[in-house]
Amino acid sequence: LRGGELDDASAIEASAQVLEALAHAHARGIVHRDVKPSNVLLAEGKDVAALVLDFGLAQMQEAETLTAQGDVPGTLAYIAPERLAGGITTEAADIWAVGVMLWEALAGRHPFWRSSLLETARAIEAGAPRLETMRPDLPRPLLAAVDRALDLDPARRPDAAALAGALRLSGIRRRRRRGSGRSLAVPAAVPRVGPALAAALVAGWCAWAIPFYPRGWPLGLAALAAAATLLHPRLGLAFTLAVPVFPLGNLALGAAVAYTAAAIVVLALSWPEPRTGLLFSLGPLLAPLAAMGLLPLAGVVVRSPVRRAVQIGAAVLTAGIVAGIRGASLPFDGRSPPTVRIAASDDPFTVVGALWGALLSRPALAVEAIVLALVAVALPYARSRGLWAVAALGAGFLVAALLIVPTVAAAPLVVAVWATCLVVAVR
Repeated sequence: LRGGELDDASAIEASAQVLEALAHAHARGIVHRDVKPSNVLLAEGKDVAALVLDFGLAQMQEAETLTAQGDVPGTLAYIAPERLAGGITTEAADIWAVGVMLWEALAGRHPFWRSSLLETARAIEAGAPRLETMRPDLPRPLLAAVDRALDLDPARRPDAAALAGALRLSGIRRRRRRGSGRSLAVPAAVPRVGPALAAALVAGWCAWAIPFYPRGWPLGLAALAAAATLLHPRLGLAFTLAVPVFPLGNLALGAAVAYTAAAIVVLALSWPEPRTGLLFSLGPLLAPLAAMGLLPLAGVVVRSPVRRAVQIGAAVLTAGIVAGIRGASLPFDGRSPPTVRIAASDDPFTVVGALWGALLSRPALAVEAIVLALVAVALPYARSRGLWAVAALGAGFLVAALLIVPTVAAAPLVVAVWATCLVVAVR
């Protein structure tokens, strides 16, 4: 639930199963008191199967405890606010913990984690932000169910069985073998293989395209990046982003410094969703195929709208940079890339200024980056509001892309946009 490997529907189903297990315990007067992701075991397989572990802190509802007043067993990040205040632990505390886990799984970040325990406790006491602020594309019944589970008043939280039922009726279904699932989320296996493949391609290409590493190293670095991503996504992302540093430093120290700063920003921004941190690498892959219009569809794997917009915008700009390295025409613009003189420059600000000047000389690239980023943000919202909203978004996308930048090749963009609408409509 915490690792981001489940799609929305699977996270909801897992939470519903956890709630059913808790309902069974609550009916017998047992409160778990330590519900958290590490105490939920998900069995491998196509179907979601969740087991609740570690009842070591559980107690009978009426039992006396030997802990001192104010002692708070359990893990702080998932503890209900009434427990922090030294109140009586009830079944509602378990409901709160499940609500936190589901909020985290759907939003891609924890609602309360802060830099210190004291700040985390204060955030818990203040209450969780409404899930709608992070995922306004989700169905209203689901948003309402999560918000009720995280009500500061324990008496207003639903019981476990009622919340499980509400989640299953919230409007998101898992895709079955014959089913007609309606979520834009990708299957859970894709976030494991796709990021590893992207890491291998990015690391290998950077090591090969920018002269520095000895012969044979690009393949080795690609394999290491893929293995690291499979074992630990954040480590794999950091390793992959670090591969170009030395080649760029060999070209121009200023370029290496500027790139390192940008890579740190990407790493920090992608930390909650490390498996999608290299989504921007799709830009150079789709550009030669005249398929850049598919980027918003690819962006649905990113849960945060802000991260989604940044990744898609960066994909367009990265495609332009790679086109410059290859000497190919720029995507959307069609002209040759401008000359950027950064060799032997030790000043990162000079490098950034040169790149900025090149971007201003080819404004079509920046405009299309903004358009695609906005469409990527709006796509899940349009899907949640029906087919007409999807069609309207597709038409608006074409109008913006073709009228603002008339030099764009119309046919490939039209095909990509309506292919996106078709995929969204049938999922």
